Amino acid sequence: MASKVYFADLRARSADENKGSKIGKLFERVCANLFSEDDVVAVKVHFGERGNDSFVSPVILRHIVDKVKDSAGKVFLTDTNTLYYGSRHNSVDHLVTAVLNGFDYAVVGAPLIIADGLHGGNERLVEVNQKHFDTVKIAGDIHDSSGMVVVSHFKGHGMSGFGGALKNLAMGCATLHGKLEQHECAKPVITGDCNLCGVCVEDCPVEAITLTEDGVKIEYDECIACMNCMDSCPNEVYDLNWEDDVPAFIERMMEYSLGAIKGKEGKVAYFNFLTNITPDCDCVPWSDYPIVPDIGILASNDPVAIDAASYDLVNQQVGFRGSILEKNFEEGADKFRGVWSEVDSGYQLVYAEEIGLGSRKYHLVRV
Repeated sequence: MASKVYFADLRARSADENKGSKIGKLFERVCANLFSEDDVVAVKVHFGERGNDSFVSPVILRHIVDKVKDSAGKVFLTDTNTLYYGSRHNSVDHLVTAVLNGFDYAVVGAPLIIADGLHGGNERLVEVNQKHFDTVKIAGDIHDSSGMVVVSHFKGHGMSGFGGALKNLAMGCATLHGKLEQHECAKPVITGDCNLCGVCVEDCPVEAITLTEDGVKIEYDECIACMNCMDSCPNEVYDLNWEDDVPAFIERMMEYSLGAIKGKEGKVAYFNFLTNITPDCDCVPWSDYPIVPDIGILASNDPVAIDAASYDLVNQQVGFRGSILEKNFEEGADKFRGVWSEVDSGYQLVYAEEIGLGSRKYHLVRV
């Protein structure tokens, strides 16, 4: 059965057509009677890495927060700490980064809570009983919330092709140990010749890399799959097993997505913002040129359907020649394959549907 996905474009010629008004109309379609005055609702967002500016604007987010406050007793904005060692690896740095990126109470109208605690130890074990995991590790304050509004910036991602609502649930709602469980099947492999420059050794946060007379060595028991070595190596010594490991990584993510919403059936809504559609996740400390034009805002109660619709809408665009796109510029071509050629972006939709997260079939309704 097809799920409804509501779509608002970005054209506006009056106050009734501005983004706030359109968000209000979308909210009424997917959140009407979803929450009660006794609910404590998590608005799951990505606060952006320091140096990144393509995340969903806190000014825009305020419209969603205000709508939740009108229908629920309490609301908070939340995210979880990162596995990699950037500006959001612990709650103190994470909150400082969030405020610097504009997510202050005066702007968003709600308190900020890092859901997995100071160092990622606030977690709940949730049964999913799937191929890779019997239980998954979900951030405690997300698990304990009454309901959730998942607000995602739809964009590219180097290991999953694109990141939308499903990835926001999977990585965004997992604790540090949960993120490691998802990543541990897809750790970097050594495929090139090392010139012993030592850059990767310096950039490894857990001292899992050493230099020997024969080249570089990875201690896989220590490796946390943060990919710092791949990003920093000037000689392309590192790569991934794209054929076997990356599909397994995508499956693990989808099983975590299932755990993130378990117990909240009928109490979750999703908003995808198809703006600033960059090739990379907002976890990188930069924002590259978009690969397609801005498209609009989508809302649904089905995370698979909203990502499927977002994926299709992006691919219907003509790609920007001045972007990182190497191919697939034409209308209808897979734009994310045009950036991350080794990744089958659509596989996350296939597996998510298979394990019961939602439907790839959707009916797009303009509001």
